[in-house]
Amino acid sequence: MELRAVKGMNDILPDEAARWQRLEQAFREHVARYGYDEVRTPILEHTALFSRQIGETTDVVEKEMYSFARHGDELTVRPEGTAGAARAYVEHKVHTKEPVSRWSYLGPMFRGERPAKGRYRQFYQAGCELYGDAGPLADAEMIEMILSLLNRGLGIGNIEVRLNSLGASGTRARYRDALVAHFTPMKDKLSEDSQRRLEKNPLRILDSKDPRDREASKGAPSILELLDEADAAHFAGVRRHLDALDVRYIVDPTLVRGLDYYTRTLFEFVTTSGDLGAQSTVVGGGRYDNMIEGLGGPSVPAIGFAMGIERLLTLMPAEAPRERPAIYIAPLSDTCTSRALVLGRDLRARGVRVEVDGRGGRLKAMLRRADALGAKLCVILGDGELERGVASVKDLAGHKQDEVPLADAADVLAARARAEASPPPGEAR
Repeated sequence: MELRAVKGMNDILPDEAARWQRLEQAFREHVARYGYDEVRTPILEHTALFSRQIGETTDVVEKEMYSFARHGDELTVRPEGTAGAARAYVEHKVHTKEPVSRWSYLGPMFRGERPAKGRYRQFYQAGCELYGDAGPLADAEMIEMILSLLNRGLGIGNIEVRLNSLGASGTRARYRDALVAHFTPMKDKLSEDSQRRLEKNPLRILDSKDPRDREASKGAPSILELLDEADAAHFAGVRRHLDALDVRYIVDPTLVRGLDYYTRTLFEFVTTSGDLGAQSTVVGGGRYDNMIEGLGGPSVPAIGFAMGIERLLTLMPAEAPRERPAIYIAPLSDTCTSRALVLGRDLRARGVRVEVDGRGGRLKAMLRRADALGAKLCVILGDGELERGVASVKDLAGHKQDEVPLADAADVLAARARAEASPPPGEAR
């Protein structure tokens, strides 16, 4: 039997990892400018956390979670990041330490769904959660933060922002009754899943991709018509702030997303480039003002979002190849290998990327290896060099060779490596 990666769970090799690192660094640096600090929660949580907070009738809970029993506990490998972060917020009584908390996270999530382009069973998400601010300013600032990250931080264009409001619990209840009245006469025309959800959670019918449900959703009442005065004022405030920030958006009353914990503001960022096929949403989020209290904490408002790393990588522009070693060290005998390792250590301590050849062989073969790796300089250490207290240095691009004293080699070679990396005066990088 040939052992391969589990379907939908992919290896990330070094050539690909360089792009991941660029995206992750851009995300961390960008959200930090808005005051977000990183939180790291366990990959395993109690199953009840997700079934209660995400919703028992959602696709995630009904079909996609990886759950199991072990040592008397019902456990689930996390399918998303918001519920775990909220659990940590409540468990550690963070509300007693600071009035407003801004958290970010980045890591793997797991859902047993059908793999597609940009969608996997082990996938990576980056996201932010903001606790303690109920105002529309927080909503608008978060949306602007995401858009500027995508556009300026990652170079991703062709993004459309879609916006809706689900209102508070009273609005949602009224909307539920209106949807039941709309869909009941055509129940037999709905998909099997939507027929089951009609009584429990009719909002999920609007989120269905089944053509039968999409057809039945035409002419469904708009939730925006049912917002009470406070909900309508909040949504108007979000739109006013977005207008001030020059953020273009489309109000989409059919936007409900697939998780039950959302309240009031709801948003999605959708690519219009077509690179992801039908899976066009790259960022989704919204308010979940009842979750903290639902987990046994105080009444603390919250808003957050998550973005799919694999989908963003598909949309990011091409970039330069990953960094290559500046210096390649070629020891020509066993007696030279220890000195080569020491020199490599000292160069790395000076910020130089180095590779020490531990495979041995003829000098000609090692020079080919150095050239193939794209190294600028090859440092040759043979028995003769050690006896004379020098290292031979070959400039692989200029085809020049000289010697440097071993006592000063780390400083001299680090300076040369930095000079090689810098363009001549007046020349662009």
